[in-house]
Amino acid sequence: MELLFSYGTLRSKQIQMQIFNKVLSGTPDQILGFKLKSLQIEEEFGMADYVVAVPSESLEDVIHGVVFEVTNPELLKVDQFESNSYKRVQVKLQSGRTAWVYTENK
Repeated sequence: MELLFSYGTLRSKQIQMQIFNKVLSGTPDQILGFKLKSLQIEEEFGMADYVVAVPSESLEDVIHGVVFEVTNPELLKVDQFESNSYKRVQVKLQSGRTAWVYTENK
């Protein structure tokens, strides 16, 4: 199993049903040294506002979220769901575990 840290839309039960065909159960956690930045993504009916995790210069910056256990094939489904504005990287969580998170794709 892989760990996936979510701070945004992946926490939505509707989105989880759309991607995984089930609702995930997760545990709260956080990543240090990252902050959220506004991001506009063009969608079918116009521009939509989202947030994206970006590295911060301060370890004081924290993003709160939820960690889900997913399979490798499920991770690949999330890769397809996320736009080109995001890339998947591994980070160390405050709990000490290592998880995948989607950050800004520069």
